Amino acid sequence: MYVCICKGITDSQVQQAIDCGANYKDLRRNLGVATDCGQCGSFCKNMVSKAKQTCAFVEVIAA
Repeated sequence: MYVCICKGITDSQVQQAIDCGANYKDLRRNLGVATDCGQCGSFCKNMVSKAKQTCAFVEVIAA
């Protein structure tokens, strides 16, 4: 699914970047999300937030 229509960025591309350690600032710099109209910004922020929550949950279980 396209997340950023302006730049043609998909949710898979965003997720791959997040899986490699990208934060929201990295997504903006490297993929260009939320740099034109900004409509994709909140969606990308939510994706980053969910990834952080998942990582924190996994760390708690592993401890």
